[in-house]
Amino acid sequence: MEFVKGHGTENDFVVLPDLDDQLDLTVARVQALCDRQRGLGADGVLRVVRAGVESGADWFMDYRNADGSIAEMCGNGLRVFARYLVDAGHQPQGSFVVATRAGNKTVTTHPDGSVTNDMGPARVTGTSIAAVDGAGIGGFAVDVGNPHLACVTDVPVGSFDLTVPPGFDPTMFPHGVNVELINVIDPESGRGGALRMRVYERGVGETRSCGTGTVAAVASWLAGQGRTTGSATVDVLGGQVFVTIEPTTSTLTGPAVLVARGELDKSWWDALA
Repeated sequence: MEFVKGHGTENDFVVLPDLDDQLDLTVARVQALCDRQRGLGADGVLRVVRAGVESGADWFMDYRNADGSIAEMCGNGLRVFARYLVDAGHQPQGSFVVATRAGNKTVTTHPDGSVTNDMGPARVTGTSIAAVDGAGIGGFAVDVGNPHLACVTDVPVGSFDLTVPPGFDPTMFPHGVNVELINVIDPESGRGGALRMRVYERGVGETRSCGTGTVAAVASWLAGQGRTTGSATVDVLGGQVFVTIEPTTSTLTGPAVLVARGELDKSWWDALA
């Protein structure tokens, strides 16, 4: 069975082409694939499936977190998914639509290997507090197709211990939440603002990057200024992306890198059923 390994700003994924929708992608198999000692190692799995005619898209991105849980969307994963489709010859370079559990997303692949995602609206739904290192840090709840609590802070984000999951209000986030910690580097850089971010992703832990999290970070930063539109570069541990928040949607542009491909051993796969 074919696999491809890729990353978007070092948020890494195992891509499983399943054009005929035949794979039984169990929780145990996802966990083993993502394990960095007994598997390939990744933050999540992207299963490539043909979408139904009624979906309005040719492809469906079936995204699973490293713990095997099903997720609505993944911005970095969507870029890697799109890059795979073009490199494999399933799509011509340019713009096309991918179906996700958070709705259809238009992606545009570029000759330099970067990809721009239409991420849909970033909806600020309220305020809440994340508990990190024994302290409460206020932030905005942002829905980017999945839940985020994005917190701008003056404390250098590199100083936080994210080996421990941040605390949050379970009544506001009953299905868990991704927590972003954000520093403002420059409120008015040449491309809007400039932010630095670390993220703890539900079902994964701290990751090198989170695409929907960078969108949530920019939306939260703007909301703190009473603004609903704007743009910013966001530095994450794995690199840099560019986010624009518009009145009815948002876009995310960043690199998508394919690093390896190969075959999964059938006996290993079958033993995990």
